[in-house]
Amino acid sequence: MKKRQLLALGLAASMVVGMVAGCGSSTDTAADDTASTEAADAGDAADTSSGASGTGKVYYLNFKPEQAEDWQELAAAYTAETGVEVTVETAASGTYESTLKSEMAKSDAPTLFQVNGPVGLANWKDYCLDLADTDVYGYLSSDDFALKEGDTVYGIAYVIETYGIIYNKALLADYCALDNAVIASADEIKSFDTLKAVADDIQARKDELGVEGAFTSAGMDSSSDWRFKTHLANMPIYYEYKEDGISSTDAIKGTYLDNYKQIWDLYLTDSTCDPAMISAKTGTDASTEFAMGEAVFYQNGTWAYSDITGYEVADEDLGMLPIYIGVDGEENQGLCTGSENYWCVNSKASEENIQATLDFLAWVVSSETGIEGLSTNMGFVTPFTTFDSVETTNPLLAAANEYLTNGTTSVTWNFTTMPSEEWKNGVGSALLEYAQGTGEWDGVVTAFVDGWATEYQAANQ
Repeated sequence: MKKRQLLALGLAASMVVGMVAGCGSSTDTAADDTASTEAADAGDAADTSSGASGTGKVYYLNFKPEQAEDWQELAAAYTAETGVEVTVETAASGTYESTLKSEMAKSDAPTLFQVNGPVGLANWKDYCLDLADTDVYGYLSSDDFALKEGDTVYGIAYVIETYGIIYNKALLADYCALDNAVIASADEIKSFDTLKAVADDIQARKDELGVEGAFTSAGMDSSSDWRFKTHLANMPIYYEYKEDGISSTDAIKGTYLDNYKQIWDLYLTDSTCDPAMISAKTGTDASTEFAMGEAVFYQNGTWAYSDITGYEVADEDLGMLPIYIGVDGEENQGLCTGSENYWCVNSKASEENIQATLDFLAWVVSSETGIEGLSTNMGFVTPFTTFDSVETTNPLLAAANEYLTNGTTSVTWNFTTMPSEEWKNGVGSALLEYAQGTGEWDGVVTAFVDGWATEYQAANQ
């Protein structure tokens, strides 16, 4: 069975729960209903302003800055092949929702955009064309990857992603070969206690091992902070939801915030840099530190492969571990898997532009050029049957496949149940203040729990 087929099958099972829980965004949650309604009213003009040439055109507001150039190239290839104009604009990191509101209020609004899951959909549903009878929906491997209400298909996931703790197998093996190493092999790391013991020992013996730290820098600028205020924050949310048997809440209790604290503390103390420096550290700093063999561990996802390959770490030395936070039964925990990227077609665009956009999407997921663009150039795992024969060269995807088949339980993404981007920013600011010594952990708890309730209330007024 092809690797991509295997991943898709495993994800189909895990996403049944994930879709109910509302897997979602790593950078933006939905804005309030009032703002979206205002944009909707202003955006009605898009019906008459575009498609005047009679040929139809496409305007895609891209969510992923790291794939901006790839989308530009794919758009140019489509235009060269068909003559149809395709414009791709990319929102800056952390600004997608505000950019989308601004663009939808213009006369020449995006014909193709995305939401992060059910919560995002709730505020943009009036803009979402029913995709049930479209070619792109026909290529979808499972309804687990569609945003549906009844028979109406409002959005289609186009990339499935997995994250955890990426590690350098060669460096970890070198550590295991040291006298009195805590473990004999990476297979023994199945809990937070073991991870901490290993990281602490690596940090204490970093000169002996020839590294700058156990973990890469926990950068808290906008290019990196989402790894901790969103991806890492998902861990205590996941376990609280699991314990309480819920898929969302308007009042998070913070049951597992002590666990959140201990993994954050580990990232800070066993790092390539002093905690006081992380406000200036970027995502590029972290990926470079790992790629150059300066750190053993790096929290990120399968998408990070393109940033770290080709340097000091050989592809065969790339592995992944779950993010352990010290919860009972975590030895059975797998990686974090889900989607935050659902294509939606603007129902308020002209008929010509809607058809042009649907044609473009069908080409992206079925043509040789489109398949190569998504799978090879962008490095995406996609939930479309047209990708079943595509083999991946990304070793992080191979690691993700292993966890899907080894009996562990994938951690569901709950990003879209986070009340707002403002909530994440509040958590991020509190994490930074705590790291720098200008704030206490109680500030993180307040931002997490009280901030959650405040933002949910504000969103539903």
